[in-house]
Amino acid sequence: MALKLDDISINTLLGNGSFISGDIKVNGFVRVDGDIDGNLETDGNIIIGENAKIRGNIVGKSVIVGGIVLGNIFADESVKLMVNSAVMGDIVSHKVQIEDTAKFHGHLISIKEEEKYQSEKDKYFQSKAIQERVTLS
Repeated sequence: MALKLDDISINTLLGNGSFISGDIKVNGFVRVDGDIDGNLETDGNIIIGENAKIRGNIVGKSVIVGGIVLGNIFADESVKLMVNSAVMGDIVSHKVQIEDTAKFHGHLISIKEEEKYQSEKDKYFQSKAIQERVTLS
C-alpha cells in the first residue's frame, strides 16, 4: 500500500484557542487543537490534540485522540486514545488502542476481519437509526 501525500501532510488545522460551532466536512489530514461543537468528517486521518475538545461525532480513516471527545468515533483503519484523552461515545474501527490512563465510556466494535467488521458496523448503524426514530416519536 503506497502512502498518499494526504496521509502525511496536514490539509486542515484548527489551532489552539479556536472554536467552531457547526459540522465540518473536509478532505485529507486534519489536526484539531481547538474546540468544535459539531461533527467532523474527512476521508483522511485525524489528530485531536491534547487541548482539543470535540462535542460531536468524528469520521475519518484513522483517529488519534489526545484531548476530549463527547461523541462517537468511526474510523475504518484505527483509533488510538492517548494517555490523557477522554472519549464519551462509541468507537467503531478495525483496530483500537487505548493507553493506560485514557478514559473511555461507550460501546466498542473492533474487528480485524473485513466481512465481520462490515456486518457489525451495519448492525450498529441500523440500531442507531432505530433508536433515533423511537426517540423522535
